[in-house]
Amino acid sequence: MKLILKNTDSFLNDRISITKKEIPCLDSSWHYHAQYELLFISQSFGIRFVGDNVSHFFPGELVLVGPYLPHLWRNDPSYYRENDTNRVKTIVIKFTKNFIGEGTFNNPEFSAINSMLEQSKFGISFGKSSSKGLNDDLIGIFDLSPAEQSIKLLEILNRLSVAVDKKVLSFTDMRQYSSKYSHSIDGVLKYISDNYANKISLNDVSDITCMTANSFCRFFKKVTNKSFIQFLNEVRIRNGARLLAQENLPISEVCEMVGYKSITNFNKHFKQITGHTPTGYRLSIQSL
Repeated sequence: MKLILKNTDSFLNDRISITKKEIPCLDSSWHYHAQYELLFISQSFGIRFVGDNVSHFFPGELVLVGPYLPHLWRNDPSYYRENDTNRVKTIVIKFTKNFIGEGTFNNPEFSAINSMLEQSKFGISFGKSSSKGLNDDLIGIFDLSPAEQSIKLLEILNRLSVAVDKKVLSFTDMRQYSSKYSHSIDGVLKYISDNYANKISLNDVSDITCMTANSFCRFFKKVTNKSFIQFLNEVRIRNGARLLAQENLPISEVCEMVGYKSITNFNKHFKQITGHTPTGYRLSIQSL
């Protein structure tokens, strides 16, 4: 498996593609494509990777991903257990910049949308206010006629362009225009997201890519802009943050559940990555 360019002929003939997804693992691989993607998750949770950003997601997730920006939404491991009852409900809107007409967004009246689309090369997440306000529009767009879908998408983008709760995700421009570095990065990401609670050695992940440990470290840094250890810590801490927000578990138990043997290390990395101590983070979530 490898980082892939999704570029099917059937989609090239369409300026808008809207799909509903109700199965776990929203994407099968860390991938990129030539279209913009607006993704709305009304049900399910897990970890997402957008450029060099790693974060957990919850119901209400609304993210705009620009062309050629690698991304992956990966549901929590509980979704893949036998007889699991967790549900997934997602709307994925892929569109080209000329979906409403060639050069439309170059006109002054659409400058805010044009600016947002340019910024989407880093990935943009929208907060609860925008997500909740557009919930019915995002879910309902699937059942509209092609003409109505174009009009509705323009309306949605216009509202998002002036939203005050949007946040840029990737610190660096990681857009891919070739598969030069497309070794088994998706296999590594899947392995990490499925096994972060266990001990993961450098040899474990380098074996997936059939590389030496040193070669793998250079490759991983080149593709993700982060060291393997830094990336693994982010996945563990983001899952720890989700557990602190969703479950009434002791912090020491959450520490063990996400793969840390030392509460000191857990607290240290939690503060570095989230800006809060585990206790402070839980209190901030409870106050919302």
